[in-house]
Amino acid sequence: MAAIQFDNLTLGYGRHPAVHHLDGQLRSGSLTAVVGPNGAGKSTLLKGVVGALKPLEGQVRFNHPTEPEIAYLPQLSELDRQFPITVRELVNFGLWRRTGLFGGLRRFRGVVTNAIAAVGLTGFETRAINSLSGGQLQRALFARLLVQDARVIVLDEPFNSMDSRTASDLMAMVQRWHGEERTVLVVLHDLDLVREQFPDTLLISRQLIGLGATPEVLTAENLLRARQLHEAFDDNAGVCDLHDAA
Repeated sequence: MAAIQFDNLTLGYGRHPAVHHLDGQLRSGSLTAVVGPNGAGKSTLLKGVVGALKPLEGQVRFNHPTEPEIAYLPQLSELDRQFPITVRELVNFGLWRRTGLFGGLRRFRGVVTNAIAAVGLTGFETRAINSLSGGQLQRALFARLLVQDARVIVLDEPFNSMDSRTASDLMAMVQRWHGEERTVLVVLHDLDLVREQFPDTLLISRQLIGLGATPEVLTAENLLRARQLHEAFDDNAGVCDLHDAA
């Protein structure tokens, strides 16, 4: 069964398109990498999935009885690291749907403690987030994702600029979510990692190039087509203007 359905999805900013007429679906419980050239619309697509960006045309549909909670991790560069909170307070934010902004945290204290331990940050609970390294902050953000307990998890470049140990530990957590049959969508640049760890891939270059089993999507022909489309795209194009370099 499909968890997420893209129906003629077009996304952009101020009527300027970044993703054109995307159709396709992600299977429930799938682990899917989103890849493509720089500026190809990968992060824009994630923002459309989580509802942070309203479609210019088409829609994103979730095939669940009720609207699913989505756990979303943007790129580290988009986060305000100077916000004056501790690691525990950051992780607590993952509980707000269950507790509200101000109540009920005490009964989830063990859940938060376990999540912090699971990402290797025991002893860091009272540390301010602005004192953390990039890898430590990413671990704390993964702990926040853990306590959300969402069925759909969306990650934008979660391993970017991470040391190898942190990247390996966090990748193991992604695989754990996959094993729990959650639907996981991850933007990545490392195609070797995608081939090794991700069963499914969505290749995009402003428009869909391929979606499906990773070996069938990451072909030399598809990667060349993605690069050609990206190079040929007119930055002043209108919403429905597609440029096909094939």
